[in-house]
Amino acid sequence: MSLEKVQRTAPKLVSLYKSAGVSLRKQGLAGQRAAVYLVLDRSGSMRSYYKDGTVQHLAEQALGLAAHLDDDGVVPVVFFSTDVDGTAELDLNDFDGRIQELHESYGHMGRTNYHWAIEAVIDHYRASGATDPAFVIFQTDGAPYSKPAAERALCEAANLPIFWQFVGFGDPEGKGFDFLRKLDDLPVPEKRVVDNAGFFHAGRDPRALADAQLYEELMVEFPEWLAEARAAGILP
Repeated sequence: MSLEKVQRTAPKLVSLYKSAGVSLRKQGLAGQRAAVYLVLDRSGSMRSYYKDGTVQHLAEQALGLAAHLDDDGVVPVVFFSTDVDGTAELDLNDFDGRIQELHESYGHMGRTNYHWAIEAVIDHYRASGATDPAFVIFQTDGAPYSKPAAERALCEAANLPIFWQFVGFGDPEGKGFDFLRKLDDLPVPEKRVVDNAGFFHAGRDPRALADAQLYEELMVEFPEWLAEARAAGILP
């Protein structure tokens, strides 16, 4: 999408759009196309991050990125806890306050199960008929209740043109994030055909992380995956 279109339809996102563009150019990804997805943790410990607007801010950052990578700028969103709590779409015409509105409509906040969210993204991507790869921003504040199921789902997904970028919210020293570091480092080819995931920690207050820094972190492993996926025949 052009800067002019973003200025016209979503002026609030102009700064994010510009920051995302700088990061993409730094990584040699100007002109790269990808369907951007956003996966959001709704486990009980996430309550304060919804209430104070942190999750909404991440959604706006995802839109700023999607306006560069995606031809329509629409971001499918998957909310998960024990199961998939709900799905929706965000676009430049309807995003302000939307995350809190959706979150409140889903009711009870449960435990944390990654694998249902991973499967929901895969199902949506396959049904969409997309020919471009998918870039998934997968936000969570801790380890899943079922670690074997999460690992299995991620490894099976390595055969698909989908890259999973995990983003941690909360205490960087929390032991729950050890599992995400493990997912990031699962061996190739023993566990998966290519390295299809990355992880970075956004801290206790992710809103304090500069937009430029967030975009740089998001893009660290994506270029390497694109090259590996092409070499493996996952991407043309």
